[in-house]
Amino acid sequence: MLNPKLLEINTRIWIKKFGENKKLSEIPDTYFKDLADKGINIIWLMGVWEGCKSIIDKCCFSLELISAYNQALNNWSKEDVIGSPFAIDDYKINPALGGLDDLYKLKAKLNSLGIKLILDFIPNHFNADTSLINTNPEIFLPADEELFRRDSFTFFTAGAGKYFAHGRDPLFPAWTDTVQINYFNEQARNFMIDKLLGLSEICDGVRCDMAMLQLNNIFQNTWLGILSKFNYNKPGKEFWEMAIKKIKEHNPGFIFLGEAYWDLEWRLQQLGFDFTYDKRLSDRLAANDINGVRAHLTADKDYQLKSARFLENHDEPRAISKFGEQKSLAAAVVISTIQGMRFFYDGQFEGKKIKLPVQLGREPKEKVHNNVKNFYDKILKITNDDVFVNGEWNQLVPFSAGSNNESFNNFFAWMWESQKKAAIIIINYSGTLSQCRVKFNLEAKNDRVVLNDLLNGLKFIRYMSEINSVGLYIELKAYASHIFSIEK
Repeated sequence: MLNPKLLEINTRIWIKKFGENKKLSEIPDTYFKDLADKGINIIWLMGVWEGCKSIIDKCCFSLELISAYNQALNNWSKEDVIGSPFAIDDYKINPALGGLDDLYKLKAKLNSLGIKLILDFIPNHFNADTSLINTNPEIFLPADEELFRRDSFTFFTAGAGKYFAHGRDPLFPAWTDTVQINYFNEQARNFMIDKLLGLSEICDGVRCDMAMLQLNNIFQNTWLGILSKFNYNKPGKEFWEMAIKKIKEHNPGFIFLGEAYWDLEWRLQQLGFDFTYDKRLSDRLAANDINGVRAHLTADKDYQLKSARFLENHDEPRAISKFGEQKSLAAAVVISTIQGMRFFYDGQFEGKKIKLPVQLGREPKEKVHNNVKNFYDKILKITNDDVFVNGEWNQLVPFSAGSNNESFNNFFAWMWESQKKAAIIIINYSGTLSQCRVKFNLEAKNDRVVLNDLLNGLKFIRYMSEINSVGLYIELKAYASHIFSIEK
């Protein structure tokens, strides 16, 4: 898919909007039709798999989590804590959401509207109380009593003399509600590939949680002492290379979206990922690193097309809180009008401000921010045009509008072009009124061109000879944008 629009949904929270005890198959068609009309063509239902209730009391009431609950939902109670959606028992639908038949019906509904369904694949771990510890203990990273006594936070006992490692990211403490899968064990690799094959029968793709942790070098560096102690050697091939190849042979159109950091995005793309997170772009936009963003967008086209651009998701603060309203909308124009996946989060279109911990099963009531909603309605509709999907994208170079006027440095500018149409996007990514000039070439029938500003409802008459010689003059207020449509 070229330049798709993805919407992430926190399923266990979202489904309650439609009434108590609703199932996945019972969501009104009109809800999804509205999303399709906005150009959303991938929905990621985050958190559909069943967890283990037994782990909640043990792991979901740390001081850090309680502080996060207090900030997000000041009247939360113990019953609101339903556990992490990333600590699952197995790949079975949470009964509160329905069964497999409900999922099939939902997928059929979405596909009929041109929307693909992706679900979670959590490659690093399962729930620490998973039933798989009894049925498939060989797939997990082993430990022993000595390790457990030395570090009972990273290692745990499952009883009957069984010891295992908790899942972890090497930069942070272990996730104590999880058990680590051993990717240097061929049985574990085959087991997880079989799980992926099963998922490829029931959805159109997977979002792979912390996808870089399974890379051989990362896994070895994270668990070197344990791997050496139990005589596990580095495999000859990467897990993802094997897994994606196998799944694509079975289902060529199956989508792999990888959560990725540490500049390992390109490596994962080379191993077969269709899209990887672009956290670096989000961070640069938040930091007002205009030159950094411009440089970032000069990367190879293949990398750009496989990058998932986002301002918020379940791990990130809400965009309007992190960026501020005006800046968040300017940043939304950026991610909506460059190459790659345009990745949005449920509530972003309504201007929600509160980041909800994923362990909570209830969210606070927030008023719809009408200015933000109207803006997203407009930008989503504008970028639904084919020129933003199948056109050719090129970055433009803003330059000074006059002597000693350095405010041109505040601008982003680029264009999309197809046979029939062009779109020119110009964004003042600063908190002050700014001016610039921009040159671009178009094969237009006439020197006179109409610049139809779709974002602001304005029209301008200009001449290509002027644009090519001295450049198009632009003046924009703080964090304001033009999206010019030009019929060729």
